[in-house]
Amino acid sequence: MSEDAPQSGDGEERRSSDGSAGDDAGTPADASGPAASGSSTADGSVPADVRKYERFKKMDGAQYDRVNTFLRDRTYITAREWAIARLCVDFRTETGVEMTKIGENLPRLVPFMTDTYTPQAVNQARTAFEEKVQKAGATFLYGAMSGFFTAEELDEMMYEVTEVAKFLLEVEGVDLSVAEELDAEDRISEVMREVRESSEELRDDLE
Repeated sequence: MSEDAPQSGDGEERRSSDGSAGDDAGTPADASGPAASGSSTADGSVPADVRKYERFKKMDGAQYDRVNTFLRDRTYITAREWAIARLCVDFRTETGVEMTKIGENLPRLVPFMTDTYTPQAVNQARTAFEEKVQKAGATFLYGAMSGFFTAEELDEMMYEVTEVAKFLLEVEGVDLSVAEELDAEDRISEVMREVRESSEELRDDLE
């Protein structure tokens, strides 16, 4: 399964979230970049935490364009942004994110990524992820608060998006028990009820 748009690097199409040319996540390291060798230390050894990294193991053998198509159909983010955002959380230290380590070892850490990346490209992908999450959140909350959807329609929508989110977490290696899933769904439903009630009060005040 592939996409029609021109692709570069790991198959990433150079498009923004609205479909316009010029994407957000930077470029892979080239032959002259610091991450081009793929090694992580001066002697070429791989850091222990990279060797032990277990996320995305369920996707061994997956092709980038298939992962990207799945995400494009269900979310605003690309496969590259998803993978790098997760790595930035997992390789965060007290002094910041280990972007050089992430970029140099990207193909080792994520099976469907095939190129090394510069620290700048890692940072750009993380920033793109954060911006898209914020815009998606604003869009969803406006829809929920505007009164456009009924309570039942919002409940159905929340169920569908929660299923996608849980699937992505499971792919990353997070094992959710049935009790944990039900608890998360109950907490999300409670929040949405509060959003609906607050938005109704707000609209009444403004009318």
